Amino acid sequence: MRNQPFKILTYNIHKGFDLANREFVLHDIRDELHASDVDLVFLQEIHGEQQRHEQRLDNWPAVSQYEFLADQLWPHFAYGKNAIYSKGHHGNAILSKHPFHSWENINLSSLKRASRSLLHGVIHHLDDEDSSLHILCVHLDLVGFERRRQLRIVKRHIRDHIPADQPLILAGDFNDWNGRMRTGLESELNLREVFKSQYGRYAKTYPSMYPMLSMDRIYYRGLELLDCASYTGKPWKKLSDHSPLYAEFSYSAP
Repeated sequence: MRNQPFKILTYNIHKGFDLANREFVLHDIRDELHASDVDLVFLQEIHGEQQRHEQRLDNWPAVSQYEFLADQLWPHFAYGKNAIYSKGHHGNAILSKHPFHSWENINLSSLKRASRSLLHGVIHHLDDEDSSLHILCVHLDLVGFERRRQLRIVKRHIRDHIPADQPLILAGDFNDWNGRMRTGLESELNLREVFKSQYGRYAKTYPSMYPMLSMDRIYYRGLELLDCASYTGKPWKKLSDHSPLYAEFSYSAP
């Protein structure tokens, strides 16, 4: 049913390593993601391949990290490479319980040292094959001028490729470490951020042990927000350097 609620989660998984970058915790991340049982997972800093770790770590999965995390619960997934190096690559991924109608990876970066991209997928409204939900996973740069340039590309892509009457979710790591980013997403594209809508401020997600910075966001349009939460307690605080964000929506817009 089109008004059936659905749940999402966005998470920068730090390539499967803990806050201190010492312990490989991807198995624990998978357990917690599966326990959340959300419909869509937006992931940043996830390895598609990493030969060095594969050779060094006994518990490194035999498949890509996104396939390992999906593991039957999310039979549909999309992966977009951001950074490519001699022995592997990492990027963004979306895991979904529902089939993708289409997806593409849009390059955002002009700097070779830190490639970034926007992963844009389209799924149908659960049981309604005539309607589409656009789902976009993003990871912006730490450097201010580059982050602003990337955001302009994101906004242009949404304007040019997503009809204004179709619902969308834009989620990920916006790297707004100094709290000065003015996205223009609300005023220019009629998007709303879930925590800003619910609590009047963005959620603090970084660093996960003592979150002080609002790095991660979930923006939406054409949906009704039912609930949102920031997972800052145990065990999440030890599984990455970021805290994940959760939101629940209904297709019935207010």
